Amino acid sequence: MGGVLWNIGAFIVALGLLVAVHEFGHFWVARRCGVKVERFSIGFGKAIWRRVGKDGTEYVLALIPLGGYVKMLDGRVDELKPGDEQFAFNHKSVWARMAIVAAGPIANFVFALFALWLMFMIGVPAVKPVVGEVRPASIVAAAGIEPGMEIVGVGDKATGDWESVTYALISHLGDDSVQLKLKAANTSYAVDKTLQLDGWQFDPDKESPIGSLGIVPLGGKVLPVVEAIVPKSASEKAGIQVGDRIKRVGEQEVTEWAQFVLQVQQSPEQPLPVVVERAGSELTLTLTPDVKKVRGQLVGFVGLSPQLVPLPDEYRILLQYGPLQALWQGAQKTWSLTTLTFDMIGKLIGGIVSLDNLSGPISIAKGAGSSADYGLVYFLGFLALISVNLGIINLFPLPVLDGGHLVYFLIEAVTGKPVSDKIQEVGFRIGAAILMLLMGIALFNDFARL
Repeated sequence: MGGVLWNIGAFIVALGLLVAVHEFGHFWVARRCGVKVERFSIGFGKAIWRRVGKDGTEYVLALIPLGGYVKMLDGRVDELKPGDEQFAFNHKSVWARMAIVAAGPIANFVFALFALWLMFMIGVPAVKPVVGEVRPASIVAAAGIEPGMEIVGVGDKATGDWESVTYALISHLGDDSVQLKLKAANTSYAVDKTLQLDGWQFDPDKESPIGSLGIVPLGGKVLPVVEAIVPKSASEKAGIQVGDRIKRVGEQEVTEWAQFVLQVQQSPEQPLPVVVERAGSELTLTLTPDVKKVRGQLVGFVGLSPQLVPLPDEYRILLQYGPLQALWQGAQKTWSLTTLTFDMIGKLIGGIVSLDNLSGPISIAKGAGSSADYGLVYFLGFLALISVNLGIINLFPLPVLDGGHLVYFLIEAVTGKPVSDKIQEVGFRIGAAILMLLMGIALFNDFARL
């Protein structure tokens, strides 16, 4: 329950902040263009806080934190008093109206740049992209990639950590192949390896892009030695103790922790003979895993954790820069996120990427909560990613979004006359239907992932 509340709290903070940034973009440019702003609202529905400023604008914090709006004086919906025409949105030039509408998405991109600049100023802990293991019969195995190699480039992008490798690989989803630049251990020169990506697909809920290609990143070593036991768990009932080394489970020799985990998960409420080494002697115990439901399937669990040998410091890096360099890195990252998002949208439209990958507010809440768990720098990175996505989505040429309004204004600028109210109304209805359909798919995917 605490985790759910934490996710909800992080979601409200993240979305509230990003909506405020977006709407402030509209608000700020509208004021600069001489438009009267009647209301600035964060959220929809019943107001839980309101205040009227000296400028006459009503500032509102509403109950449902899933959006916001800026209500401007507009002769199409408001009765204008004599002299109010100069302050009405619809009486401004088409270029001023385009600037006001475009300011919201632009504010999201500016905020993403600021968040990433701050993130790089604080410093981002990262790990060099060194291959730990190569799974047999995988795409990377077929390419001749070996453990110990460091991935220094994917396609035309340089890669200094696993995050940059992941983003670069995702951008090639649907391509026939991609070339990787790798350095073998203790060498200074790079070699090229080509991954054949025909038919490459992966389920982001079950595996990472890197794992789906057959790469296991070099990381801290997990030993099949018991570090801690949950009181009253199946492990404690079986007599397992801290310090026990698990040698065998059922008929399988255990050399890696993952082997033990797999056997346990596949044997809910089934007695398992487990051989442990304790004080130089081997003991045979009977372990009966408890059962829990994970994504609709019953899996076993026993309530113990293994010993971890941390990754050597030589593989750890800190991405930290001075103010100017951090700004440059932030700009590059913002551009990378923007191009990746457009690329994935194109592949969704083209059917290369499944609609199952669409995410809604529940997935965003989980992402906000988990990133906040890791600390401020990761939460800033999450905010930047969602801010870029919010800016791009609002630029979609759907009449209910900023992009749709920009299309109408562009037509007006070219033809010299505004789009008729009837056409705009039809467009709004079609846009609303498409948007509701996409939101429905995203919510369905969210619930399917629970």
